[in-house]
Amino acid sequence: MDSLSHEIKELIITTLNLEGMTPDEIETEAPLFGDGLGLDSIDALELGLAFKKQYGVTLSAESQEMRQHFYSVESLARFISVQRG
Repeated sequence: MDSLSHEIKELIITTLNLEGMTPDEIETEAPLFGDGLGLDSIDALELGLAFKKQYGVTLSAESQEMRQHFYSVESLARFISVQRG
C-alpha cells in the first residue's frame, strides 16, 4: 500500500501541476480538501479523471461515499486497492 500511496501522491502533483511539491510533503492521512492540502471541487474532477485513466476506477465527487474515499491519500489508496482486487 505504501507504493500505491506514493503513486497517488505523484499523480496528484502531476495532475494538479503542484510545481515544487514532492510526494513526501503530502501527508498520507491528512485531508486533501479544506484545511489539509487545500484542494477544491475542480481539483476533485481532475483527479477523478486521472484516477480513471491510471487505475481504471471511477470516482464521482457527487456521491457521499466517494467523498469519503477522496478524504486522504490513505483512503484513496484503500479504495483503489479494493477496486483493483
